[in-house]
Amino acid sequence: MAKEKGRVTLQDIANATGFTVNTVSRALKNKDDISRETCERIQGVAREMGYVRNYIASSLRSGRTKTIAMITGSMINPYYAILCDLIQREAWRLGYGLMMLCSQDDPETETRAVEMALSRQADGVLIAPCSFESPALDTLRASGIPYVLLSRFAEGEKDDCVVCDDRQGGYLAGSHLIAEGHKNLAMISFHHVVYSTRKRFEGFQQACLDAGLPASAIHYAEPEDEQDARRCLTEWLRQGVTGLFSFCDVEAWTAITLLENQGFQCPRDLSVVGFDNILGYLHFPKPICSINCDLQEEARQAIAMLRRRIHDPSLPPQQVVLPVSLVCRGSCIKI
Repeated sequence: MAKEKGRVTLQDIANATGFTVNTVSRALKNKDDISRETCERIQGVAREMGYVRNYIASSLRSGRTKTIAMITGSMINPYYAILCDLIQREAWRLGYGLMMLCSQDDPETETRAVEMALSRQADGVLIAPCSFESPALDTLRASGIPYVLLSRFAEGEKDDCVVCDDRQGGYLAGSHLIAEGHKNLAMISFHHVVYSTRKRFEGFQQACLDAGLPASAIHYAEPEDEQDARRCLTEWLRQGVTGLFSFCDVEAWTAITLLENQGFQCPRDLSVVGFDNILGYLHFPKPICSINCDLQEEARQAIAMLRRRIHDPSLPPQQVVLPVSLVCRGSCIKI
């Protein structure tokens, strides 16, 4: 029954079923004033004819495209891939399409991504900004489009945001290593991530101080590249560091690989705790202890917050901080 040429229209379905265009339209939207039997009949014919709803035409009438843009860092990091997948599921459940854009953690690329979202008339934007000095945020704020910050919190600003408790996560990581007998600890962060890096180190440092460790037993580094990271790690081992907290799981695995390439082993020579709990969603051959933030809940909260902002721009800014927990997989053990 598929139409031979051109897009199938509501009029085509009306002609095929004998109902009016208005009835067809309402049946396809599952409106309550159309019987279930009529809805199913019309929807069945629409599927057979290959009908696809024209959201552009709908947006001209409603002023909304039912599209959300999501702007993240590189998809090479499984964290973003997992979060995007969960957000898309939640968006689709609520009738929204998702436009995914990657900033590659570059301010210029991030600004272009925001401009693309605006030009495609997205109803709202979810963004994990690479920097709070990025012109992308200025563009968003000036545009008036609803937006929510993901995994980032701009202190002193009035932005909607959904973040995990980075400070508590750092504290749990430090406490976990200390509980396993480590007394000389370090944190490594390959990139300075706005807000999160500082908060995670603050929590990690506080856990060490609360346990009575001297400042000399608390180390921190933001290596410029893998060669610099290799140098930091080997120097820490020389200084007697036995426990490492990595900013995220991907960087934890990188650190482990760099050490193993030099003949060291984890956790024999260095125990490691990561952040993000990627192994809770994907299977990797290197199990590591990690700080878990419920990404499913982050997706749900982010979409819900953005929808509220879309429907009522006058709402006061909201900040949601999600609790974290630690998942132990044995990479913390002091041998």
